[in-house]
Amino acid sequence: MSYEAEVEKTLKAQGLSGDTKLALAIIYTETKGKQVDIMQSSESLNGKTNTFSTEEESIKQGIANLSKVLEYASEKKVDAWTGVQAYNYGRAYVDYIAAHGGKNTIALSKAYSKDVVAPSLGNTTGETYYHLTFDSLFYNQGKLYSNGGNIFYAKEVEWNMLLLDLLNW
Repeated sequence: MSYEAEVEKTLKAQGLSGDTKLALAIIYTETKGKQVDIMQSSESLNGKTNTFSTEEESIKQGIANLSKVLEYASEKKVDAWTGVQAYNYGRAYVDYIAAHGGKNTIALSKAYSKDVVAPSLGNTTGETYYHLTFDSLFYNQGKLYSNGGNIFYAKEVEWNMLLLDLLNW
C-alpha cells in the first residue's frame, strides 16, 4: 500500500509500533486512500471534515487520535475494538462500553448511535439511511442512523484488515 511507509514513520515518531495494519485498515475503511484526508481525522482535531491539505497531516492526526482512543480503552479495561469503534464515535463511547459490560457489540453500538450520537447531531426522530455492507444487511437491514456514525465501524475495520492482508494492499 502506498501509505504504509508514511504510517510506519508516523507511528515511530509518536513512539508507537505494531498498529500499522490497523491504521491501514482505517484508511481503507474511511476513504480507500481516495481523499486528501485519508483517515478522515481532521474532525477529531477541529470539528470540521476534510480540512487537511496533505495526506501526511491526516495520517499524523489519525494516528494520534487512534492512539488516544486505544490507550483510553486500555485504561478503562474495555476491549480494543471498543477503541476502534471510538475512532468513529469519539472517546465517550469507551465510557459507555465500560458502563455496559466492557466489550463492544453491535447491539451496544446501535443503541449508542441511536440514543447518543444521532440526537446530539440533530437526529431526534431515528431517521435512517442505507449503508450496504454484509454486516449492515445481516444485522440491521442495511441501515444506519442519520448523523449517528457507523454502527459497524469496528467490524468493517476488522474485515478490512483481513481483506488488505489477502490482497497484499
